[in-house]
Amino acid sequence: MKTKTLTTEQALYCANIFNDYFGKFSRIDQYMRDQKLSQISDVPAALPGMGLEGEIFSNFDMSPKDMDFEILEPDNETYDTLLNMTSSHTNMSSVPGKNLKIAIREKNSGQWVGFIRCGSPVINMKPRNELLTHVPELVSFNKTSIMGFVIVPTQPFGFNYLGGKLLAAICCSHTIREKLNTKYGMNLSLFETTSLYGNSKSSSQYDGMKPYLRYKGLTDSDFIPLIHGKPFHDLSDYAEDCVGQLVKQDASSRKLKQTQAIIALVKRSLSGNNLETFNTTISNAKKLTERKRYYVSDYGIKNYLDIVKDNTKEIIKGENWDKFELNNIIQWWKKKAESRYNKLKEDGRLRNDLEIWTPEAEIDIIR
Repeated sequence: MKTKTLTTEQALYCANIFNDYFGKFSRIDQYMRDQKLSQISDVPAALPGMGLEGEIFSNFDMSPKDMDFEILEPDNETYDTLLNMTSSHTNMSSVPGKNLKIAIREKNSGQWVGFIRCGSPVINMKPRNELLTHVPELVSFNKTSIMGFVIVPTQPFGFNYLGGKLLAAICCSHTIREKLNTKYGMNLSLFETTSLYGNSKSSSQYDGMKPYLRYKGLTDSDFIPLIHGKPFHDLSDYAEDCVGQLVKQDASSRKLKQTQAIIALVKRSLSGNNLETFNTTISNAKKLTERKRYYVSDYGIKNYLDIVKDNTKEIIKGENWDKFELNNIIQWWKKKAESRYNKLKEDGRLRNDLEIWTPEAEIDIIR
C-alpha cells in the first residue's frame, strides 16, 4: 500500500490547527474548562424551573447521619444530562465494551448525589503491570477486572460531605460487584481507578480510603490531550480530504488514533523551523497531561491477584470481606462525613450554592 503523505502546504494547515489550539493553554484546568464549555455550548437552556437542577441534592441542613441512599440505573438521557451538568470533564455517551452507568440518590430528599460509570479497563497501565508483575492476558483480565471511569459527586455535596469518597467506596461494594457479575458473567475480583488530577493537586479524593482503595503508583503521561469541537472536525475533515480515511469508522479510540495519524503525517511532511515549531507544540501539549495516581480495590478477596492472573477461579474471602457490604460502607462514610460536615459548619465554610455547568459558569475545576 502506498504511504499516505501531505504536501508541505497541507501539513502546515494541519500544524497550525494544533499550534493555535494548544497555544491557548498553559495549565490542565484551562484545557479542561475549554473542553467543558465546548461540550455544553450547543445544549439548549431549560426554561426556569423546568430543568433537572431541582433533582440535584441541595438540602445542606441535613446531617450525614440522617441520610439514606439507593443505587439506580437511570435512562441514558437522564444520566448523561445530569452528569454533564455536574462533571468538569467532557463525557462520552456511548463507549465500547462493558458499561455500567449508575446514579446514587438520597432517599429522604429524593435528590441525586453522584454518578458512577464502570467499564472495561484500558489496555495498558504501568502500575497495574507492576502490581501483576506482567502485562495481563486481556481475555481473562477482562473477566475479572473493571475500571471506574466516572466517580463524580454533585457539588457541593462532594465538598460538604466527602461525596467522592462515598461514591468510590460504593464502587468497591459487593452490591456493584454482583451487578457486574450478573450483567456480564464476570468473576469480578479487581476494581481500579485513577485520580482525576496528578501533580496539579497534592491529594486525591481516594486518599485515606483503606481498606476499600489502596494506592499502587503513578500512571505514565506521554500522550497528547485530544482536540475537541470544531477545531478537531476541521482538522479531521481536512486531513481525510487530502489523503483519504485514516482510521476505520468502527475502530476503538478512533479520535485518538486519528490524532496520532495526523501528527505522524505532519511530521513526515515538514522540515526546518516549521517542524521545530510543530514539535514544540506537541511537546508542550503533552505537558498538560499528568501522571495520575492509580488505586485498586480487592473487594475483600484474599487471593484476588491469583484470580486476576487466571491461576484460579475460586474466591477466598479475606478478613475484610464484610466491610465491603454496602451497609457497612455507608456506615464507614457517615462517620467521616459527619466529622467533615460539622467542622465546615463550625468554621462557617459550608457551601450552599449548587455548582451546575452552564456557558456562564465560574466553577473552580481543581477543587
